[in-house]
Amino acid sequence: MGKTLVEMTAEIIQSQIGRKEMTTEEVNSALKDTFQTLIELQQSECSERQIGEEQVTASLSPEKSIRRNKVICLECGQEFKMISSKHLMTHGLSMKEYRKKYGFRMRQPLCAKSLSEKRSKAGKERGLPTNLKKSIAARKKKAAERQVGA
Repeated sequence: MGKTLVEMTAEIIQSQIGRKEMTTEEVNSALKDTFQTLIELQQSECSERQIGEEQVTASLSPEKSIRRNKVICLECGQEFKMISSKHLMTHGLSMKEYRKKYGFRMRQPLCAKSLSEKRSKAGKERGLPTNLKKSIAARKKKAAERQVGA
């Protein structure tokens, strides 16, 4: 976890006090000036990051947002292994609305390709495709029997 601005300010002023003698007024003034400078730096950094994210999302097509090891949210530009419904709720969107807004197929997984492949491989190892085929065949057989009996 990163340090707070107050903690960083205190550390900076402590190191200054260690190098030269300062009066109480000088310490107070240095604390206020340093803290204000850190706030301004943080604000400029945040605004630059937002501009950068807007440029990324504006220039990024939906197809290119899903990459090998990450997926990029087209709303904010953040990178994830998988875009969750919890994240999309911060943008006021459901998974369905997000897919529709950006032209994704409704069954398109919103996760990195490597994660999709890993899940697919794990499912195949557990026999899901075979079991699914058996289940579909059994349902068709039941439906056919119902139609004949009706």
